[in-house]
Amino acid sequence: MQGIKNKRILLVDDHALMRAGIRALLDDLNDFEIVGECGDGLEALELVHTTLPDVLLLDISLPGINGLEVVQQVSQAYPDIRLLILSMHSGPEYVARALGSGASGYLLKDSAFDELAAALQAVCCGRDYLCSAINAEKIQYFIQHAQDGVSVQEILTPRQRQILQQIAEGLGPRDIASNLNVSVKTVEAHRAQLMDRLGIYHVPGLVRFAMRVGIISAEM
Repeated sequence: MQGIKNKRILLVDDHALMRAGIRALLDDLNDFEIVGECGDGLEALELVHTTLPDVLLLDISLPGINGLEVVQQVSQAYPDIRLLILSMHSGPEYVARALGSGASGYLLKDSAFDELAAALQAVCCGRDYLCSAINAEKIQYFIQHAQDGVSVQEILTPRQRQILQQIAEGLGPRDIASNLNVSVKTVEAHRAQLMDRLGIYHVPGLVRFAMRVGIISAEM
């Protein structure tokens, strides 16, 4: 990997075993030096200031402040630092927000090590990188709507937003069907469509999304 010798990496993930695994993998590559690691978003900001890494490799789900907020603050304060997200979240709204906040690349945690190496090589050389498992067209759709001033929740139809809210409130298909005076099959069809639109295929992810965009309150 020419052109990226001795690149300095700051590693941020709230799971110590994940950090240890990544460190062990990168130790096999002589192109990188891990100059610091932590598991907290606020601590990450402090380490960025003290270590000035070439690349900040971080998760989205962090205590203190989340990875997207870290990306936004670092990209504004240190525009020369490259930011690579390594996350379990594959939903297009996560990826679009990360890229919109200033991330140079986005990689899923179940990616092969070769892809992590390729992503680091790309961002260190000034290129952007998007994990091969992510639907680039769907990401572009979200980004375009964001540029047009349309919020993420407005991408859903009113009925999809109603069903999303009730799913997030803990209601099952039969209760939702009764509340909306529609059939269970109709509810299930709308649920499948909104999951596909958001790229989120499990209820906990839908609940987190609904909280994040204000469809339900985090204090519920």
